[in-house]
Amino acid sequence: MASGWAAEELASLQARGLRRYLEPLDSPQGPVVRIGGESLVNFSSNDYLGLAASATVRAAAVAAVERHGLGSGASRLVVGDTTAHHRLEARLAAFERAEAALLFNSGYAANTGVIPALVGPGDAVFSDALNHASLVDGCRLSRARVVVYPHADVEALSRELERAPARRKLVVTDTVFSMDGDVAPLADIVQACRAHGAALMVDEAHATGVLGPRGAGLCEELGLESRVDLRMGTLGKALGGLGAYVATSRRVADLLVSRARPFVFSTALPAAVCAAAEAAVDVVEKDVELRERLWRNIRRFAQGLQALGLRAEARSAVFPVVLGSPERALEVAERLRGAGVLVKAIRPPTVPEGTSRLRFCLSAAHTLGHVDLALDALGRAGVHRRDY
Repeated sequence: MASGWAAEELASLQARGLRRYLEPLDSPQGPVVRIGGESLVNFSSNDYLGLAASATVRAAAVAAVERHGLGSGASRLVVGDTTAHHRLEARLAAFERAEAALLFNSGYAANTGVIPALVGPGDAVFSDALNHASLVDGCRLSRARVVVYPHADVEALSRELERAPARRKLVVTDTVFSMDGDVAPLADIVQACRAHGAALMVDEAHATGVLGPRGAGLCEELGLESRVDLRMGTLGKALGGLGAYVATSRRVADLLVSRARPFVFSTALPAAVCAAAEAAVDVVEKDVELRERLWRNIRRFAQGLQALGLRAEARSAVFPVVLGSPERALEVAERLRGAGVLVKAIRPPTVPEGTSRLRFCLSAAHTLGHVDLALDALGRAGVHRRDY
């Protein structure tokens, strides 16, 4: 029965250009990867600093495997807790200049766990229209009233905050939006929250390691660390590993230990993952040149897109090239692949209808030659302003 349902749905997805397929890598994550024996310059990875295959990070993981073994065996509240978890949380709290940090197994687990732990029936949560799916689902799971405000529209947010009857009010937003690469008007959002007695949670997944003097994200860049109640960051993007964390007050962290269901009911991250992440945080904070290489590549790519007549700003490591239809996005992705460039087509429901795109992610591990190859391939594929 279920197989028949699946066949119907797959046929529908195929007809609309929306069916997805898995493509396993034959190589480590990096600026050049191998798929099916083919070497491609990789512009689809969130490995913004090239740490996924870092020798320093790998060595820390191997040493931790020797000490702790591989699996953690249970949730942290049972017997899955280790000194490696506590060391990493202390390191992350210092990195974020927060009282405490709490680990989760993924950014999705963090966002779907934290929001329902803080608000529920009788409360209201206010979510940017372009927030990541994990924030959207966290809002839904909370059973609080969900108010979706227009993207980055602080005036609309303020109006909704003012008129919404609720016991508690929580605003949630990405700081760097994952599909557009733009940056939230965070200082204004902070002011709106303060004016209307709302708490603020931000998702720094695509800002951690990329923005800020030490790479701690947009909150650090704007000097707003102490004015944001909760900051979610991931270990699996710029930090090159797996998992996520929430930087917050000690009281909030203690509440999450008892109430955040993905934390309570999930087997803990392996200690080796924690040790690798701790080493990665040290690299991010100390290796200024690494982040400078990333921003060199970001600026080069933005300038190249502008030369092609495309809208582009050097705001983050994410650059959308919006092509409209799923078919057009798939066609251009295939042409780029023929030129040795891997950039996956992003289609609904990940992005709104009519905005299918190629999503380029820049890395410190890319050479200028890699960047120029991608720009040349876009030009040869005939991508220009009309696609917007």
